[in-house]
Amino acid sequence: MPSTVLDKADYQGGRKWGDVKKEQAKKIDTINQEIIESGNYKEYEDLEEKLTSYKEQFIEYDTDDSGDLDPTDVAYMLEKLGKNKNILEIKKMIAQVDLDGSGTINYHEYVQMMLGKKNSILRIILMFEEKSKEKPGPSGPPSVRKIEDLP
Repeated sequence: MPSTVLDKADYQGGRKWGDVKKEQAKKIDTINQEIIESGNYKEYEDLEEKLTSYKEQFIEYDTDDSGDLDPTDVAYMLEKLGKNKNILEIKKMIAQVDLDGSGTINYHEYVQMMLGKKNSILRIILMFEEKSKEKPGPSGPPSVRKIEDLP
């Protein structure tokens, strides 16, 4: 598994890390464009929005910039979502999605997991995360209540 190109001894690596993440985002944008042009997922009306959301999730959870989600990355993702699992459960989840047998989830497999017909545990967990984010709270000042309105 390839690792990041950053020097771990360099404590001023924040800018470099940002550059690495920007480069990863460009690569994924290229992949997203290929997916859109291929027409494999034309039944989705908001495909571009979904791919943008998946890109952000994938970049966030790919903590070592390897281009794949390995068991450590998936464990981080599940921990962040409040769904802690042990390493055996994580490997089973990855095996459900891993098409090339690498033991990791690359971006193509991630998109196929999220948009494909086959349900996996990871997909279900990530879909619940998306749904929980969509609930905006009430905005504006509360309505004025009068004593006469009370039961």
